[in-house]
Amino acid sequence: QLQLAESGGGLVQPGGSLRLSCVFSGFVLDYKMIGWFRQVPGKEREGVSCISADGSRTNYADFVKGRFTISRDMAKNTVYLQIDSLKPEDTDIYYCAAGPGYAGTYCGLEFDEYNSWGQGTQVTVSS
Repeated sequence: QLQLAESGGGLVQPGGSLRLSCVFSGFVLDYKMIGWFRQVPGKEREGVSCISADGSRTNYADFVKGRFTISRDMAKNTVYLQIDSLKPEDTDIYYCAAGPGYAGTYCGLEFDEYNSWGQGTQVTVSS
């Protein structure tokens, strides 16, 4: 059974950093693209970053470029999202998701490209 579990969220001051983790099981990372999304209750889930199945391609939403970094550790079955220079508007629930690996070099930031989701981790940026 395919499962994903996020962790690493919390309360941080503006300008601070967090590293979110997405631990997965039930599939081989080589065959899945992984995306990070965020959502405020009542609003649509928006794509933040993703990494392709072969690890060669990463994408970032324009509003996080230069501040967020996605990476993965195959040995730990974990995908990370490093978030730096946090802003109050980054306050959201952050989710990781797995989608089809395609040819291995693609990843997308659209919600409907992913079919397996974690439960989310809350990030709150406030002084």
